[in-house]
Amino acid sequence: MTQTAVGFADTGRLGAPPALKPGTMRIVALGGLGEIGRNMAVFELNGKLLVVDCGVLFPEEYQPGVDLILPDISYIRDRLQDVVAVVLTHGHEDHIGAVPYLLRRKNDIPLVGSQLTLALVEAKLQEHKIRPFTLTVREGDIERFGPFECEFAAVNHSIPDALAVLIRTEAGNVLHTGDFKMDQLPLDGRITDLRAFARFGEEGVDLFMPDSTNADVPGFTTAEKEIGPVLQGIFGRAKRRIIVASFSSHVHRVQQVLDAAHMHGRKVAFVGRSMVRNMQIAEKLGYLHVPANILVDLKNVDRLPEDKVVLMSTGSQGEPMAALSRMANGDHKVQINEGDTVILASSLIPGNENAVFRVINGLIRMGADVVHKGNAKVHVSGHASAGELLYCYNILKPKNVMPVHGETRHLAANGKLAVETGISADRVLLCEDGSVVDLKDGAATLVGQVDCGFIYVDGTNVGSITDEDLKDRRTLGEEGFISVISVVNRQTGKIVSGPDIHARGVAEDDSVFDEIKPKIAQALEEAVTNNPDHTQHQLQQVVRRTIGTWVARKLRRKPMIVPVVLEA
Repeated sequence: MTQTAVGFADTGRLGAPPALKPGTMRIVALGGLGEIGRNMAVFELNGKLLVVDCGVLFPEEYQPGVDLILPDISYIRDRLQDVVAVVLTHGHEDHIGAVPYLLRRKNDIPLVGSQLTLALVEAKLQEHKIRPFTLTVREGDIERFGPFECEFAAVNHSIPDALAVLIRTEAGNVLHTGDFKMDQLPLDGRITDLRAFARFGEEGVDLFMPDSTNADVPGFTTAEKEIGPVLQGIFGRAKRRIIVASFSSHVHRVQQVLDAAHMHGRKVAFVGRSMVRNMQIAEKLGYLHVPANILVDLKNVDRLPEDKVVLMSTGSQGEPMAALSRMANGDHKVQINEGDTVILASSLIPGNENAVFRVINGLIRMGADVVHKGNAKVHVSGHASAGELLYCYNILKPKNVMPVHGETRHLAANGKLAVETGISADRVLLCEDGSVVDLKDGAATLVGQVDCGFIYVDGTNVGSITDEDLKDRRTLGEEGFISVISVVNRQTGKIVSGPDIHARGVAEDDSVFDEIKPKIAQALEEAVTNNPDHTQHQLQQVVRRTIGTWVARKLRRKPMIVPVVLEA
């Protein structure tokens, strides 16, 4: 089945993919298509599997209690012995965060990535007591893993050491960009290697899998170096403490904060476990250059004058347990004071808007001056905008395109860019999680769909929480809870005790339910009298229907109802 227009295929009509023929490469997207996160793609050829990235997705408000969301690896769960390597394009959580959960199942799968990427993964795996097999690569390296030959190329992103990978096989060549942009004046001097891209294009790219996050943004992404002067200006005007929130892996942003603090004679303390860990790794490996005597321990900050302090914190996305959110709620050891300056040095990940605005409102209520991307240039994206993607298409001239990493609107925008550069619409595959694409003889074809649901991490629980459980949690949070306890004598058909009704979050006073109690008793007595063989579950359903109908009509609520019917 091929697409005849730039649009998403009706995956509901696609069944399981056919058996894979020898010499054909299969690409299965297990995450990252239709969402910003849990990026994972599986390449299959001649019985062997190569995985590119294995990241997490952070939960939204309609997923209460969930800590992380993992890719659904059910497609390869029983074939982990066939995985020749996991290639990690860079060290962001949405590309490496699920690696520990994969390696729990088979801890000797080789991990391949750049020096910083593997260092961040190894620190994460240490917490899970896993010692991985790793292979460090850098731009220009060529390594073979089973039937897959991988050549790595430097790409610029919002974390150092990001790599694109060209996968050469007998079935064709695939270029996966990972996350990238084309900052021509990056802080570390490491630009996206367009010469390598041009060489790949001359060799022939049968399938191009480009980052789509900014595909619907016209022009070119702003250079990272433009942020430094803005931060320095804010630091120069601030009269009291400065708190900067950013991703815990954004080494370039932390470098700019350190430089601005050094220029204005301020000390810097890292706040948040992941921030402390990642910056220690970055400094040790030479990716972060820390001015002498500028770092202080958080516990010693109170000894310094407030106009000499900068706190570099996690929590820029409003994560409930991150440092900045706890500061905004007043339950962190760092208390926000009148006149503090708080800088959110990141852009909003779609779905986090409400959480971030809640944090901003809380900080302002406490008297802080909050600076964010909406009112100052304190962040630039790490992803290529439309102009940069057009350059890639024209340089590579790929035969087929499968946009990755983005929500539906991003993937669609990327597909349109491909067509604008002359790529035939039927060679642009707009896919979603679970889509199966086969590549052979220069043609990429959407051939099926596999199950690819959300795998929820809730504390130590992995995979047991279902969408139904989350629905129950939302109901509890939004509509409240009612329990109804009744004791029935089956022989007489009479109610011995109850019904006793207890509610939370439904009505101000339980006496409101006095009206429905006789109706519940009558319904139960009739059910027992008319059919003495009713099971306990059936009697409970009678109670549920009776009170549920009344509550919906009378109180206009749909709470969780837990009926309990006991026999005397």
